[in-house]
Amino acid sequence: MKLMKNTYLAAIAVLLPFASLVQAQGLPAEVITVKTQTLDKKISAVGNLRANESIMLRPEQSGRVEEILFKEGAMVEQGTPLFKLDSSIYIAELKEAQARVQLSRTDYDRARSLLSKRVGSVQERDSTLAQLRVNQAQEALAQARLDKMTIKAPFTGFTGLRLVSAGDYVNQGQDLIELTDLSTMKLDFRVPEIYLAELQPGRQLSIKVDALPGEAIQGKVYAVSPSANSNAHNIEVRAVIPNSNGKLRPGLFAQVDLLVDQQTTVVIPEQAIIPKDGMFFVMKVEEGKVAMSPVTMGQRRPGVVQIIEGLNEGEVLITAGQIKLFPGMPVTPIFVDGTSATKAVPEAPAENTEAKQGE
Repeated sequence: MKLMKNTYLAAIAVLLPFASLVQAQGLPAEVITVKTQTLDKKISAVGNLRANESIMLRPEQSGRVEEILFKEGAMVEQGTPLFKLDSSIYIAELKEAQARVQLSRTDYDRARSLLSKRVGSVQERDSTLAQLRVNQAQEALAQARLDKMTIKAPFTGFTGLRLVSAGDYVNQGQDLIELTDLSTMKLDFRVPEIYLAELQPGRQLSIKVDALPGEAIQGKVYAVSPSANSNAHNIEVRAVIPNSNGKLRPGLFAQVDLLVDQQTTVVIPEQAIIPKDGMFFVMKVEEGKVAMSPVTMGQRRPGVVQIIEGLNEGEVLITAGQIKLFPGMPVTPIFVDGTSATKAVPEAPAENTEAKQGE
């Protein structure tokens, strides 16, 4: 029994100096040096993608489909012939009109020649000239009708799935095929009216679609509706999204992040925030001791929070173990971000060399 007591007393004697050392230096505390960073202010919204241009091609004249000149799902250039309808009747009408023009031109030349020889009359010349112009107009009309029997792509785009086959008789205005320009996509979405002042054309945005997981695609605001929705109190916005690789398709649901502002601000880990009595605090290290400071928070992001007021760049912030600490308690800062700060630890008093020399 006496041996155990002696061992216990010896252990206490060994530990006492270490306890005094911890009390003098303070508990170790994980800290970081407060820094500023650029924080984006964004508006989140949802919308649906639309093609830049999309039309359903329809014939302006009725007729039988004589030839189909494209492959479904292929890209075609502007002006490429896609369908040819039977145009035999219109070819004949054009030839008839051309013959009338040739005849009326001959009559006009004769009347003009006779008038120059003082044999014909002015009335005859004018009459043949008028007839020539009428026949020329009829020729142009016949040519226009013939041209409409060949249906061409009005812009560069991708063809859809055709709805008719060669040999089908199609009526004026009947659906033939959809043509879609996918080089650029349009995105329509709505944002609350309180952001009206920040919705200028040219604002940058990014979108995400389920069809392309993990990929953020950049675009910009193209136009803003001049009026707000009086019921929902929001404003319709249209953006353009480059799609040169053709990955996006009309109808896809998109999540939108619209960048409206950028600011340099203090951002800290969210675990450094201490909620108390409806307020928020952080613990700092000042001159080797814990100091508690109220803060005003701004935006929250995954794992971090913006501090609007109460914390400055360069201060030393405690990020872990706050439950064991209290204001005024001495601590030993352990910088977990690879930095250091001299003001976290009090300066040692300077040696009085003069006194030593005088001793």
